[in-house]
Amino acid sequence: MGRHTRSAATRGRAGALARQKIVVEAARIMAEEGVRDYQSAKRKAAHRLSLPEDKNWPGNAEIEAALKQHLELFQKDWPETLRTLRASAVEAMTLLADFSPKLVGEVLSGAVSRFPEVQLHLAALAPEDVSLFLDSHRIPFDLEDRRLRYNDDRIVPVPVFRFVAGDVPFALYVLSPEAIRELPLSPIDGRPMHRAGQREVELLLASGRA
Repeated sequence: MGRHTRSAATRGRAGALARQKIVVEAARIMAEEGVRDYQSAKRKAAHRLSLPEDKNWPGNAEIEAALKQHLELFQKDWPETLRTLRASAVEAMTLLADFSPKLVGEVLSGAVSRFPEVQLHLAALAPEDVSLFLDSHRIPFDLEDRRLRYNDDRIVPVPVFRFVAGDVPFALYVLSPEAIRELPLSPIDGRPMHRAGQREVELLLASGRA
C-alpha cells in the first residue's frame, strides 16, 4: 500500500469518526435540549465539536435513528411518554373525525424531542372550517403558516392551528380534500411522508412498539 493510499484511508476513517460524533451529539441535543429542527441540531453539534459543517455531514435519517437509540438508553420514561402522546393523538383524532385526521411526525415515528408535539394532517374545504370547529369546542389556538414540499419541487404554504390540550402541544395542518391525497415529502429523508389513520395509531398504541 502506497503512502497516498494510506493517507486516504486515514482521512476516510477520521471523516467517518467525525460524522459519527456529529450524529451522536445532534441526537443528544434534540433529546435533552428541545431542539426540534435536524439542521439546527447538526449545526450546534458541529460547532460544539469544533468540526466544519461542510464535511462529514450526516443525513437526517441518521440523526433520527440515533435519537431513538439515545431515548432508549438514557430516558427511561420515554416509552410512557410516547404512549401518552399517542393516546392524546387518538383522542384528538376521535374529536376531529370529520376532518379525516392523519398522524405524522415524531409521535408517529417515536423519535420524540424533549418538547414534542402531536402533528395531524386534516382535510377541510377551508381553514375556517377548522377554526369554527375549535371555537365551538372552546379550544384557543394560534394560527401560522408552514411550508410542505412535494415531489415536483413544489413548496406549498399550509395553515397550521396550534393549541395545547392538557400538557400536550398539537399542530393541525389543514389541507384541501384534494391536496391531502398527495403525500408531502418528509423533512427527515426526503421521501413521501408516512401518515397513519386513527385505526393504525390505535394498533400501534396497543402493541407498545416505538
